[in-house]
Amino acid sequence: MKAVVLAEPEVMRLVDLPEPEIGPREVLVRMRGLGLCGSDLGVYRGAREVPERPWLMGHEGVGEIVAVGADVADRAVGQQVAIEPNYCCGRCAACTSGFTSACTERVIVGMNHPGLLAEYVAVPAEFAWPAAETVGLEDLVCTEALTVARSAIRRSGVEPGQRVLVVGAGSQGLLLCLALRALGTTVAVQEPHEGRAELAHSFGAETTVDGEFDLVFETSGVPQALRAGLEHLRRGGTALLVGINSRPLELTTADLVYRQHTLKGSLIYDHPVDFETTVNLLNRDEVRPGKVLQARFPLEEAAQAFASVQSVAGKSWISFD
Repeated sequence: MKAVVLAEPEVMRLVDLPEPEIGPREVLVRMRGLGLCGSDLGVYRGAREVPERPWLMGHEGVGEIVAVGADVADRAVGQQVAIEPNYCCGRCAACTSGFTSACTERVIVGMNHPGLLAEYVAVPAEFAWPAAETVGLEDLVCTEALTVARSAIRRSGVEPGQRVLVVGAGSQGLLLCLALRALGTTVAVQEPHEGRAELAHSFGAETTVDGEFDLVFETSGVPQALRAGLEHLRRGGTALLVGINSRPLELTTADLVYRQHTLKGSLIYDHPVDFETTVNLLNRDEVRPGKVLQARFPLEEAAQAFASVQSVAGKSWISFD
């Protein structure tokens, strides 16, 4: 089968690999699409370490089941699926309490476990989520990223009718805009990139940031952007931090105490509820996240696809079809 591996930072090669064999609790998925995000860009550039090179990248994968393991009874050949690429152990204290995003043994596809940038991949059956035939490929490709956005929304406690500020209109910020608008909130976006701001506006977000907001969702990971966003957060309001950056936030305790702000980090999602509810949302056609996709590449142009992540206004993806 064809696959693309990272030979060294920013150097990718098209290779032939053996088709994977599946275990009794796994399914074999013929890949059809792969979404790309900032964490993939970190691996591509060498900023995020991986266990070895050459390395199989990619984690936002979707495809069709072509074989099932002997012990798999609830998945079937021919189903289209979205892959949940964070395999929790199900045994640690975090997992048994339902907080699987904090799993101490988490397998992260494409990061500490080989990724999905291949024609066929073996996936634990419980992490391959069947979607209705009516869900289009481009919407399905956005499942994992949309789940991240919707998990942050769930953790925030936001309610319909509230005013929400999204800081950063990269792919995650755009998906937050879509999901928040579907929930019935008023959304504004703080984004200096004109193309991204225009795309957010087309999704129903205001691009003029006036007054105070009940909640702030920070997606850029830029400390200065967070600080600017907090200036618009009402007293007693909550900021959800989704973007990741190792630089100091440049906040003082006075900044938080006097305005009584709550800062809360939101990492990926919790298994199984978050992925399952997102797929069900797609099945009901209540949100169309595929409109975030703005650049499509074939497998043979994977290097260009990864390099485009930072510059494209919207989300880049790789099509296997």
